[in-house]
Amino acid sequence: MRFHMHLLPTYFADKSSTWEVYYNEVLEQVVLAEELGWDCFWFTEHHFLPYGGGIPNPAVMLSGVAARTSTIRIGSAISILPLHHPVQIAEDYAMVDVVSKGRLEFGVGIGNTGLDYQVYGVDRGESRARFEESVDVILDAWTQERVAHKGAKWQIDGVSVLPQPVQRPHPPVWYAGASSESFSWAGRRGYNIMTVAHAIPPERYRESTDAWQEALTAGGHDRADKHCKLHVRCFVDESADRAEEIGRTAIHNYEYIGSVGRERRVPYEPGHYPWEQMLAQGRNNYGTPEQCIEGIKRASEQFHFDIYSTTFNFGGIPHEQTLNAMRLFAREVMPAFT
Repeated sequence: MRFHMHLLPTYFADKSSTWEVYYNEVLEQVVLAEELGWDCFWFTEHHFLPYGGGIPNPAVMLSGVAARTSTIRIGSAISILPLHHPVQIAEDYAMVDVVSKGRLEFGVGIGNTGLDYQVYGVDRGESRARFEESVDVILDAWTQERVAHKGAKWQIDGVSVLPQPVQRPHPPVWYAGASSESFSWAGRRGYNIMTVAHAIPPERYRESTDAWQEALTAGGHDRADKHCKLHVRCFVDESADRAEEIGRTAIHNYEYIGSVGRERRVPYEPGHYPWEQMLAQGRNNYGTPEQCIEGIKRASEQFHFDIYSTTFNFGGIPHEQTLNAMRLFAREVMPAFT
């Protein structure tokens, strides 16, 4: 099993540092993740809200990370393609791959917040068509000397996109979704996939990841070269009681802030949150190192994945506690699986 790390900022004005300090804390966390042996660090794209909105352009953050690291891979989880012109995305992320010397993992998707589409003036009903056409344009821009594209949404006449990525033919592509149909699309094209443990029940994901694997085979792709990443909110401490207190408080804060100003598949009801079930299924993971090891094993029984992507900075957990949890996890938990 490989370990990645994921950041979706859940920003609280009364708990978090100023944005200037917060960004530098995040950069310190990425540098530590590289030192401790995480393979990749991912940043989300969200807009306008305290739930993730502090990183509206992952490419900017990734460039800052690239300048401070040398080996850890860096990824977008995700770039919301329907909101943007695909040539702009191709340029932005090609620059990330160049400045990082070929360390980009390019994650893409449609997004899950209607406000984004409203503000950007994009018809959400066209999101799937815009997304699929964007992928084609971006990959053409990265693999062809000149892009000549005539599609339903974009007309591009012989444009050269500079710079070209370091990785050839292009950086690895990852798709974030949930449905069997969308994961089948990703499998046919030979893309990796990203899943989120706390957001969707494991039985739904099992159907979708099965469809992805079948599509990989049908498309003639080597399954051994393709990956499924599971994103899990984690906290570890030598004290089980302290880990539970900090972990549960952070999850409550995360769920609350995720309900402000955006639609959700399942509304957050604090008095009815299934704490024990989420822990038993590995959809949240907090406790002592031994308990976190068991949490990963439980997740393996519920979900299909070969990459476990941890989030330690969430729900207002202070920077120093985040760093301490990372160190303890790397020292006591990761060796059980590597």
